Amino acid sequence: MSTTTATGVPASPMRPAGELFGQPKGLWVLAGTELWDRISFHGMQAMLVLYMTGALLTDPERVRSIIGFAAYRHVVEAATGPLSDVALATQTFGFYLAFVTGLPLLGGWLGDKIMGRKLAVALGASLMTAGHFLMAFDATFLAALIFLMTGAGMLRGNLSAQIKSLYPGDDPRQTAAFQYYYMAISVGAFIAPIVTGGVAALYGWHVGFGVAGLGMLVGLITYLTGVKHLPESRAGRARPNSRRRTPLTPNQRKRVAGLLLLWPISVLFWIAQSQVWNIYNVWVRDHIDMNLGGFAVPVPWLQSLDGLAPAVGTPLVLWFWAALARRKREPDEFGKMAIGMILFGLAVTLLACSPVTARGPILLPVAFHLVSNLGWIWFAPVTAAVYGTRSPESWRGTLVGIDALSVAAASLISGRMGALYEQISPSMFWLLNACFCFGGAAILMASAPIFRRLIASTNAEDDRAAPPKEALVMDSEALLTS
Repeated sequence: MSTTTATGVPASPMRPAGELFGQPKGLWVLAGTELWDRISFHGMQAMLVLYMTGALLTDPERVRSIIGFAAYRHVVEAATGPLSDVALATQTFGFYLAFVTGLPLLGGWLGDKIMGRKLAVALGASLMTAGHFLMAFDATFLAALIFLMTGAGMLRGNLSAQIKSLYPGDDPRQTAAFQYYYMAISVGAFIAPIVTGGVAALYGWHVGFGVAGLGMLVGLITYLTGVKHLPESRAGRARPNSRRRTPLTPNQRKRVAGLLLLWPISVLFWIAQSQVWNIYNVWVRDHIDMNLGGFAVPVPWLQSLDGLAPAVGTPLVLWFWAALARRKREPDEFGKMAIGMILFGLAVTLLACSPVTARGPILLPVAFHLVSNLGWIWFAPVTAAVYGTRSPESWRGTLVGIDALSVAAASLISGRMGALYEQISPSMFWLLNACFCFGGAAILMASAPIFRRLIASTNAEDDRAAPPKEALVMDSEALLTS
């Protein structure tokens, strides 16, 4: 027998009753788990390259103690040639980020078809917790990365996917639910570099990684204690007509082709963006005066701006777009994406302006984060919305997943570019990354008429199948801060 929620929306027998702040309690369980996952991930993102280049790989004794490291280096250098410590560190981070952003596709499939989403999330959080604690020891460094990457794939591929199951299909609270959920992502991205980076600066890298492990343990406990508020999920359930696919219409085939052609442009943007999580930390450490009023600001703290700036800037950009729309001057999706790439390219160009013979002021990277996040807002959510709304229904999951893989592909390329960083001047390195953005913007503007003909057209059936616009904008934050 069904019940009725406080908002008057019928509750499905498969959906546990009970609300908190007008939303199902299960939403807060998922958001709380996501918060700690983001603290874990963004703590690693802020510390990993600095740890490898500033401590682990600079001591031959510590390197020899890492289980399997000699074999790992041999395999990597067989493909790349000899690598310096910095180049190997950036390449390793590129592998780490590529798998963290790519494996959720496999993890989601495993949760959907084999083990169920609840078990997959619990297993993923457990692996990530173990991985962080393994980071507290030099010997288990590579094992820790494997645990963290596979755990992230299981957790991220199945956590946010449970939000939809909390609501009936026509429940108007779903849009607000995504906003609350991704607010947890922004909060985690903001506080993680401050907490873990501060602890690492005071007590050492291993303690910083241990704190991230405690945070992930709290996330696991949050999920296990609140799992009763989540609906049951069974793996491998057959879907009606799952074996009978309607052939794509000519119009839909055009859109698929257009979205595939758009993918390389997205990769160009993410190559530059990935450097902010990779070689950027090394550059700040070596070329920026981080002393502020006698206080040595930990380098990872700058990464917290990437959690704060989108939360503040997104409402302002949406207001600006609305103002342009009232004047009938709002650019379309492809114009917005091109503007976003130009803004991000200008931000990266700021890094090339650092003094050659002295350390640059801390205001330089602060300005970079503010301008680059403005470019991110113009590009990343819009791109995710294009893939989410213009993909034919039967291809939507596949094409959204392909869009997500642009981050993984760019991470591998940015990791390989670590070797180039030591061969050219820092200014030339950042100008090269800026050129990726400017080049992508130029290609996008030149080919915009083609993309409009291929992608812009849609039909009523696809419009009905598309998720709410607000949910797509917020969902892109999860994708792009991962």
